[in-house]
Amino acid sequence: MKPSSPSLEGGASASGSGRTSEGEASGAGLTRREVVTTLALGLGLAALAGAIALLTSKHEAAAGTASKPDRPRQLVEFNLVERSGRPVGLAELTGKYLVVDFVFTGCSLSCRAVNDRMEEIQRLVAGAGDVRLVSLTVDPRSDTPAVLARFAEGYHADADRWLFLTGDKTELYRLIETSFIAKSPELEGLIPGGFASTDRIMLVDPKGNVFASFNGLSRYAAANVTAEIDKHRKAHPQK
Repeated sequence: MKPSSPSLEGGASASGSGRTSEGEASGAGLTRREVVTTLALGLGLAALAGAIALLTSKHEAAAGTASKPDRPRQLVEFNLVERSGRPVGLAELTGKYLVVDFVFTGCSLSCRAVNDRMEEIQRLVAGAGDVRLVSLTVDPRSDTPAVLARFAEGYHADADRWLFLTGDKTELYRLIETSFIAKSPELEGLIPGGFASTDRIMLVDPKGNVFASFNGLSRYAAANVTAEIDKHRKAHPQK
């Protein structure tokens, strides 16, 4: 007895099934044009991402560049106390470039970020004998010399080049408001003294003129501060 032959219907089904599988495989693949289009789209997106990153970087750099103080300001006479407990007055700092910021040790991360920039500035001006860093607390009730000493240790502050000053609140606030930054009624109760712009880093020239202000939160602040000092030093050489 001869084995039965596959039916024509079964053969057609098998053949059709084969064609369907090939069609599915073809549909799942990409034509040369589709591959080129996909690659072009990927390159375009990469270029766009690069352009956005470049613009962002330039914007961040610009945010850290020097700006003028809100009005002409001069460093006034003061009598405060350094973290070591010794008194410090205007006479000690006259004739130096001063890099000034504002701290209160109970502050959140933003204040600490500004001091990170100050630590970087200290490193960048290590060989400059005409530069001093000065941190003024806006919270003298809490920031005693002992508290400031512990705080300064966290930033490897050189006691000969980076001063942390506290003292009588009236004296301290008079110095800050007169020489550096303004108070804001809206900030009363939020920031000790109600001072606005405590994230600024200020530059004072050897004659006591406050000549530049920087966004202390910018990652470019340290480089821009030191560049501004170099520029001012060349334009106004000391005799």
